[in-house]
Amino acid sequence: MDPTLLRTPLYDWHVAHGARMVEFAGWAMPVQYTSIIDEHVATRSSVAITDISHMGRLRFEGPGAAVFLAEMLTRRVADMELGQIRYSLMTNDAGGILDDVLVGYYHDSYGQPFYMVVVNAGNRQKIVDWFHAHLPRERAEIPGREVIFTDLSRLWAMFAIQGPRSIDILQPLMNADLQWLRYYRGTRVQLLHPAANRQGGIVSRTGYTGEDGFELSVGAEIAPAIWQAIVDRGKPYGIVPCGLGARDTLRLEAAMPLYGHELSEQIDPFEAGLGFACHLTGYDFPGRDALLKIQKQSRSRVRVGLNLTGQRVPREGYLILRNGQPVGKISSGTFSPTLKKPIAMGYVVPDAAAIGTELQIDVRGRTEPATVMELPFYQRDRRKA
Repeated sequence: MDPTLLRTPLYDWHVAHGARMVEFAGWAMPVQYTSIIDEHVATRSSVAITDISHMGRLRFEGPGAAVFLAEMLTRRVADMELGQIRYSLMTNDAGGILDDVLVGYYHDSYGQPFYMVVVNAGNRQKIVDWFHAHLPRERAEIPGREVIFTDLSRLWAMFAIQGPRSIDILQPLMNADLQWLRYYRGTRVQLLHPAANRQGGIVSRTGYTGEDGFELSVGAEIAPAIWQAIVDRGKPYGIVPCGLGARDTLRLEAAMPLYGHELSEQIDPFEAGLGFACHLTGYDFPGRDALLKIQKQSRSRVRVGLNLTGQRVPREGYLILRNGQPVGKISSGTFSPTLKKPIAMGYVVPDAAAIGTELQIDVRGRTEPATVMELPFYQRDRRKA
């Protein structure tokens, strides 16, 4: 393993427990511990825990924080309630997607409000630089417009505890009543573990698997002890550590876009099917004028889901064909452990995007039949939550 790669606070635990470590976005990360299918199935059927400490966590506070973020994100933040979390995008001046992010509104242990923006690991430095470039010095000199911006990415760790039994494992370890924490809500909690030493954390009912679950942020110095406490508490429920491999198959079943695949600076929100995350009235943000024009234009491509009848798995970049002619490309593909068949997402021309359209995929020189299907491929029964 390259010694120059960044390591999360759980690195030693991963190695000690047999994880296969790989380079991901400049970090040494576990791709799997046993098998991707076993870790995937455990998440869907019971519970799994994943180290996502490589994700960027950016804190904004001060009287001007809400206005500043409103001028940077595609989604409104000024009307957010305490504890609310929103999915949003950040776009460049041409309307291309810089990153997709989660922004949460919390208060700290002193009762002071702040916003936490969680960004993709591979985009963290780009987004940090983008924020700094749009935070002019004169803003801090205007009363009521001061903004304090802190990158907490190396100071905090972050875990994803996902699956239908996740609440049973987490509830005894914190003072918040998780039963009443709604989806896309979060709260500051007191960790009920000696190693926490009265430190708090932030728990949110969010995830990247399509399953019910939570994401927990804690200080880096106590992260190994809290991780182990969750694992120990989860043993009667069959908890397993989950690597990046199963995390990818889980998110693809849930049709959640991945930056660098379904999202990039060359893709705009509307062709990605993310127009709901763009509030184009009110605050001005980078790319807003471009998006107003793009919104009125016809699309040259759209994101679709593809169901394959064969067993060969399509991969990123494979051509999508209609009657032998290219109409698009695969952005992500995998074998679905839940559906037990290959699935894929990709971009096609609009007249090939209707549900039920019969297409073909060029898989290493051989065509495989595929059908456009409604997304997501998998959706949990929310009535059970």
